[in-house]
Formats: sequence, structure tokens, C-alpha cells
Amino acid sequence: MEYWKPHSLATPHDGQIDLRIGDRVRTTIDVHGAPTGCEGRVLLANGFQWQRYRVLFDNGAEIGDLDHRNLEPIGRAAKRIAKVARRAARR
Repeated sequence: MEYWKPHSLATPHDGQIDLRIGDRVRTTIDVHGAPTGCEGRVLLANGFQWQRYRVLFDNGAEIGDLDHRNLEPIGRAAKRIAKVARRAARR
């Protein structure tokens, strides 16, 4: 599978999460095809003003246009995002 390099201007704004392709996530609300707490892996991360993600969930559902309102990072992604937040808070 070919992956596209993210555009240099495609960075999340305040309140958005910075997920990468392959990151593990969990739904925070019921979305069509994936109940609250369903885990999955990010297939696509895109957007300039609105960071959105396409996720393949463990139950087989593939859903696009998900963002920080629908998802939370888990595992290594959560640790990486927390580390970046701690580093930013020290500045």
C-alpha cells in the first residue's frame, strides 16, 4: 500500500489531536458502525483546517471524517501525544 506524505501545512490547531497513519484509537461516542469504546487503526490522516481521519475498526467497519470529537488515542499514540503536550507545557 502506498502512503502519501502529509503536507507541511497540515498541522492540528488547538483542541485537535495529531494522529498518524497506523495509530491506534478508540471511539468516544457511537458512530455509524462503531459503538462507543470500539478500537481501530488510522488508515488516513488529512486536512488543513480540519484534521480528520479514516479508521478501520476491529469490528470490520471502515469510517471516514472522524476527528477529535469522535476519537481518542490509545497505546503508543496516547503516550506520544502526552509527551508532546508535556514538552509544550514546559516552554
